[in-house]
Amino acid sequence: MKAYQFLILKVANLSLFNQQLFSMKILIIGSNGFIGSNALKYFKEKRYTVIGSDLKIGSSEIPSENIESIKLTELFQSESFDVCINASGSSTVAFSLQNEQEDYRLNYKNVEKMLNALKKFQPKCKFINLSSAAVYGNPTNLPVNENAPANPISPYGKHKLLSEQLLLEGANNDGLATLSLRVFSVYGNGLKKQLFWDIYQKSLKGNLIELYGTGHETRDFIHIDDLMLAFEKVILHGRFDGGAINVASGNEYAINSAALTFIKNLNTDIKLKFSGVENNIDPKYWRADISLLRNMGFLPKVTLEEGLKKYAAWLNELN
Repeated sequence: MKAYQFLILKVANLSLFNQQLFSMKILIIGSNGFIGSNALKYFKEKRYTVIGSDLKIGSSEIPSENIESIKLTELFQSESFDVCINASGSSTVAFSLQNEQEDYRLNYKNVEKMLNALKKFQPKCKFINLSSAAVYGNPTNLPVNENAPANPISPYGKHKLLSEQLLLEGANNDGLATLSLRVFSVYGNGLKKQLFWDIYQKSLKGNLIELYGTGHETRDFIHIDDLMLAFEKVILHGRFDGGAINVASGNEYAINSAALTFIKNLNTDIKLKFSGVENNIDPKYWRADISLLRNMGFLPKVTLEEGLKKYAAWLNELN
């Protein structure tokens, strides 16, 4: 009888937990982008209450300063949120090299505005900002963990690191619940930039594709589906103390191997070569220590081979 009563109590507690979980209201800023749109879809399918917002005005990639300020103020005044995920801003090193001041505004100043709005209107809302593995620069030891020295080698990495410092200050000085996610090389359906998109675009123009570097450089690729899973684990189990967490698969892949795997799934006769020319703004080798994320119950589910097959199939459907 006692064991039976204990079981009923456990089930009741679990039901209450699920009710609290699904009553959580999440705001996604940057919901029209690759990561933001996937987050909006994911959390809706999981039955969370989700609101999407984007700071872009029309088709412009450089939003108005005044419009942003008004939107942020209205956003946090009009509704209460339990979690805010900032997936907005510039997302490439190349953009930061050509538009350093704009990158600074998008990846640092806008984050500052969000934190100020949260502090004023919703200090209890958990705030997640998407940082980047670019804050590490060229790490001297792999896998790289969150305690490794930050040494960014691009404006993009520097601005992401500055935004991390904002979140840490917000937690320490203002009691805000903040967390930075150092996302490594995310890919998947919907992505229209970076390595695999570049290969696809070049494949439409000819059978010989040339890429920068030697091909021996490595990346830690994480599929967009696994990134969504990481978001959920962090929301439920993260400490939100202003710190940073690596978000990756924890695996190291050579660019040459990954590219050939992707090309095979494009169903086209393509030859691949590397220029041998290396640049100073991209790291040579990356592999993340994801122990902190694993301790929250995260395990990547999509292998690189499976993810690239899905991505190639999606791209082939575009034609």
